[in-house]
Amino acid sequence: MCRLLTTCISVGLLMIPILPAQSDEFPVLNVLPLCHGIISQGDAPLQAGDRSVTLEECLKAEQVDRETMIKEWSQFSGADKKHCITEATMGGESSYTDLLTCLEMARDVKQLKQSIAGSKKIN
Repeated sequence: MCRLLTTCISVGLLMIPILPAQSDEFPVLNVLPLCHGIISQGDAPLQAGDRSVTLEECLKAEQVDRETMIKEWSQFSGADKKHCITEATMGGESSYTDLLTCLEMARDVKQLKQSIAGSKKIN
């Protein structure tokens, strides 16, 4: 049984299968396979000194990234949303961390390009 009600709810939400999302809908990803993979590697850390991650910690981290993605959702273009959802769900394991990183990088690159283009017009 789940120790904490919030953990049970988080696990329940995160176990929902991947649903196709329109560009204005928040995607629902199943991060449980990813977290199981991460914790199964905990017995043999990649670097000395790495600590094992629990399933609860992994699910909480994914939930935090999902909440951040939802808060920032309006900042991302429809094309970037579609591209990043596809990328984050490729290969059978889904991750809000990967999705959020892709979206933020795409947004930041566009802002940088606009900034550079603006500074060239001034000069």
